[in-house]
Amino acid sequence: MPYTWTSPKTDERRLELWPYRSLPRKGFAAVVLFTFTMITIPLYGLLGTKVLWGLLPFLMMAVGGIWYGLERSYKSADLLEALTLQPDMVHLIRTDPSGRTQEWECNSYWAKVHLHPKGGPVENYVTLSGHGREVEIGAFLSEDERKALFAELQDALGRLNARQSERET
Repeated sequence: MPYTWTSPKTDERRLELWPYRSLPRKGFAAVVLFTFTMITIPLYGLLGTKVLWGLLPFLMMAVGGIWYGLERSYKSADLLEALTLQPDMVHLIRTDPSGRTQEWECNSYWAKVHLHPKGGPVENYVTLSGHGREVEIGAFLSEDERKALFAELQDALGRLNARQSERET
C-alpha cells in the first residue's frame, strides 16, 4: 500500500501517504524508447525521400507528447500527506506538487475519523474532523486502500485516546 506507519518516538506515531505509481522511472524510459522504435519502423522504407522529412516532425511530436504526458503525470502525483499522532495532538501536513503545504491540527481527544461511503469526491471518502474543521486524507488512494486506512486510523486514534485516559487516572 502506498502508505507507511512509523514510530519515531514511543509516544508518537506517524503515517505517510503518497499516490501509487504503477510505472517506475525505468519503465517510463522503456515506454518512450519503445514508442520511438515502433514509430521509426515505417520510416525505414522512406529513407532518402522527401516524404520522410514531411512525416518525421509529426512522428517526433507524437514521441514528445508521450514523454510530456508521462512526465506531467509524475509531477502531479508528487504529493505527500503526513499525519502525526501524539498523546495530546493530531497534526496533518499535506504537501502539494507545487510545494505548497496545508496544515491541520487538533487535540487528539476531539479528533474523529469518518468514512463517507457516498457523497464525496470519491467513494468511501476518508476525513478527519476536529477543532471545527473537517479535512480529507488519502483521497488519491484506491477504494480498498481507503477502507483499510479508515480502519487503521480508527484503531490508532482509539488506542491513543485509551492511553490518554489511562494517564489521567
